[in-house]
Amino acid sequence: MPPLQLGDAAPPLHMREWLKGKPVLQFEKGTVYVVEFWATWCIPCKAAIPRLSKLASKYKKKVIVIGIDIYEMKTTPVEKVKFFVDSMRHHMKYRVATEDSNFMETGWLDASGEQGIPKTFVVNAEGRLAWIGHPVHLHEVLSRIVNNDWNINEALAKKNSNRYLEELDDSLNYELNTYEGDYKIPGDFGKPDSAILRISEIIGNEPKLKYAPLMASHTFSALLKTNSHKAYEYGKEVLITPTYEEPAYDRIIYDIEWWSDKITLAPEIYELGAEAYQLEADQIKQYQDVYNPFRLYNKMAEWYWRAGDKSKAIHAQKKAIKALRRKK
Repeated sequence: MPPLQLGDAAPPLHMREWLKGKPVLQFEKGTVYVVEFWATWCIPCKAAIPRLSKLASKYKKKVIVIGIDIYEMKTTPVEKVKFFVDSMRHHMKYRVATEDSNFMETGWLDASGEQGIPKTFVVNAEGRLAWIGHPVHLHEVLSRIVNNDWNINEALAKKNSNRYLEELDDSLNYELNTYEGDYKIPGDFGKPDSAILRISEIIGNEPKLKYAPLMASHTFSALLKTNSHKAYEYGKEVLITPTYEEPAYDRIIYDIEWWSDKITLAPEIYELGAEAYQLEADQIKQYQDVYNPFRLYNKMAEWYWRAGDKSKAIHAQKKAIKALRRKK
């Protein structure tokens, strides 16, 4: 278990340089702090800036938002980071700093087991860590934390449960890979029946793994090769069932793309894939200034066409064309 947990006192701040806003030397009781780790090369980090700015403006009397530049390449001078921050002007409506050496990396990200960015920490009015997660979900919890309607113990229990499921899902992935076959050998589809039997045993011991991302991928892949309709029915549940992550629509997309030129897929499978692409498109709507959804809608149109739904195919293709025009 990581040494830094929700409910613990927030680690100290060690900044090399403040690039925007009044420096924060320490956390003051009575104020809520949002500490967001980002980097200039990180596209999702850039995409999160408008959302963070809106929240900083909305809660400006109760919350201080701090963006901390981290994980920059050694060849990136602080002047380049400062130029980026200055170029954002009023679009970046919160305080920004660069970390001092690796203090923030080791004391916050490594200590909490949260190495990826963007990553957001919320420090409550008592100076304790109340939430850690992706900034896309920050708006859902910040109002509750500000209004003292956030239960840290419940959040910690959920986080630990998710971590347990993620580690278990990952550990079983290696075993289930042995049933997949050798992709270098044409026609080697592995042992899908054996995979399904083993997965049934695993789910019997831990039912919460049934729709977990890696387990979902192995299950869906095996069913595609043995019973197309069961694959469709299972895939529909995957698209609406979150586990330790959001519903694993990306795994459904990957498996359909992988097998589409190796086995004959039923029209309903392509319909399922198109619906998965729609979920992905919905996810990136909030990042439309950074991500262009042309590829998603174009592929969605193709799969609706293969599914025999010409109306939805045309509708998706129109969205693809609109996205392409916007890109220009």
